[in-house]
Amino acid sequence: MNKNTVIGITLIGLLLIGFSVFNSRVARERAEELRVRDSVAAANALLYAEQHAVETMDTAAALQEPASYQSTYANPFLEQAYNGSEEFHFLENNKLRIKYTTKGGQPADVLIKDYYTSDSTNLYLMKDGYSSFGLQLYTNQYINTGDFVYETVVSNDSALVMRLYFSDTAFIEHSYFLPHDSYMVDFDVHMVNMDRHIPRNASQFDIVWNMDVPRLERGYKNEQMYSTVDYKYPGEVKSVENLGKMRSGRSAGQHKEVTTRIEWLAFQQQYFSAILRAEQNFESGNLSMKFYPETDPERRLMACAASTLVQYDAGADVTVPFQFYFGPNHFRTLKSYDYGFEKIVPLGGWLVRWINRGIIIPVFDLFGRFISNYGVIILLLTLLIKLVISPLTLKSYMSSAKMNVLRPEIDKINAKYPRQEDALKKQQETMELYRKAGVSMFGGCLPMLLQFPVLFAMFRFFPASFELRQKGFLWADDLSTYDSILDFGFNIPLYGDHVSLFAILCALSMYFSARMTQGSTADNNPQMKSMRNMTLYFMPIFMLFICNNLSSGLTYYYLLSNLIMMLQTWVIRRFFVDEKKIMARVQAASVKGAAKPKSKFQQRLEAIQKAQQEAIREQQRQQRRR
Repeated sequence: MNKNTVIGITLIGLLLIGFSVFNSRVARERAEELRVRDSVAAANALLYAEQHAVETMDTAAALQEPASYQSTYANPFLEQAYNGSEEFHFLENNKLRIKYTTKGGQPADVLIKDYYTSDSTNLYLMKDGYSSFGLQLYTNQYINTGDFVYETVVSNDSALVMRLYFSDTAFIEHSYFLPHDSYMVDFDVHMVNMDRHIPRNASQFDIVWNMDVPRLERGYKNEQMYSTVDYKYPGEVKSVENLGKMRSGRSAGQHKEVTTRIEWLAFQQQYFSAILRAEQNFESGNLSMKFYPETDPERRLMACAASTLVQYDAGADVTVPFQFYFGPNHFRTLKSYDYGFEKIVPLGGWLVRWINRGIIIPVFDLFGRFISNYGVIILLLTLLIKLVISPLTLKSYMSSAKMNVLRPEIDKINAKYPRQEDALKKQQETMELYRKAGVSMFGGCLPMLLQFPVLFAMFRFFPASFELRQKGFLWADDLSTYDSILDFGFNIPLYGDHVSLFAILCALSMYFSARMTQGSTADNNPQMKSMRNMTLYFMPIFMLFICNNLSSGLTYYYLLSNLIMMLQTWVIRRFFVDEKKIMARVQAASVKGAAKPKSKFQQRLEAIQKAQQEAIREQQRQQRRR
């Protein structure tokens, strides 16, 4: 064995000894780690078992305790208020009875006196359990005052004061005051020493108001059509904003985030509204609404929600004033509060609204002071309107009579120029005939067009007129909704589930009125015959379907208008229209018109027509060259 072999064996032995020593140490360390790990696992298992036992005991205890004990607040005063017992108080005058609950210091239900629902039951604009109102703010945590029971300080028919304590000397106070003979409730939020609980940089709160508006009227579609959520910007004097009246696609609801200031907001049903006004304005708001289906078993119309931001100057004693309005959408009543509430009454666009506010409503109210029967009032109003616009009606009929006298001459011109290429020549000769005879092409239709704003004003006025609500006339027991002489018990598409007698009479009167107006008019033009047939047959059928679901007051007005129009037609034809005299006047005017120089408008019009005719001729020449 040589030297190198001995050295190699020695080194291998040393390596084996060293590896053995190292491996034994690692084994000891692993054994120690395993022992520690097992100890920790055993300890965790024991801890889990103990915690599980505690949780099981807590769950069993929770099942035996009221739910109010499940939520805790760091503030002991809030904890006590959270677990308090709810009480009820009432504010009442000759118009309202409002039930308040100490749970949240908020109104629970609102009874509007002297009015009833369509099924003759008491009218509750707000029902207990279908609304919530609370202040959402930050103290040491976010809270909603609607979760706590307030302590009652003052309670009588006209005043109610409730407090939510945060300490012996710090509280939020809700004060309500209901004056006599008023639909308006003064509501003040009074904060005393709350600067100790609310950070100075968080001197604001949100008002969260949710309310299910009940169905109050008979016609679901009309009630839905005129119900919405309104809001008004500060300083706006012309109109208010809303989430949109009923239209197709509304089933998903409407939502609006308003990032600017708001003076007040309203949950508006067709004839009644709940309005909240902030004297110092809301900084912003989120508003939403969604209609319930007609088959809703609880007869709810729509779910309204508002979350509005209120800012105030921080201090030890702060009062933020508000006002509630619970009452009818009666124009004069809303206007009497001078806050622009009357703008929620849908009276149409600027022109139609001006006619309604400046003419129709004052006259309607004037008649209402002396006459209690609103059917008679509508009759007198219709007669007055027809009397005022009778000069326009007479002018329209006289123009139509002149056109009828000229009909033979116009037929000759049509026969003279039968080809389409001679349309301009035919038009020129026709206008020349009108000019010589002193007849205006627009003499018949222009007076009728001027009457349209009045017709639109009446269309807007009657469905929005609160005075007609539950006022009967003849067989109609409520002029604000449709009249029914027969209920089907099922719905016919586009028609309804009933038969309205006013709608039938309106359609018949429209037919006979159109027939009477067209009786003396002869025209061989196929297009004119088609238009006459549409007026004579299609329009009455169309109105029958439309009026079947309109308010009976509006349909009754249309019926009266048609009957009076028929009477006017007879009187004008009997006493004002003499075709022989008109023919003599037309011939005399024609002679004068032949020597009468053409106006600048006629000259420009003829120049344009000649230029068009020359362009057509040039185009025809180019086509022949090709």
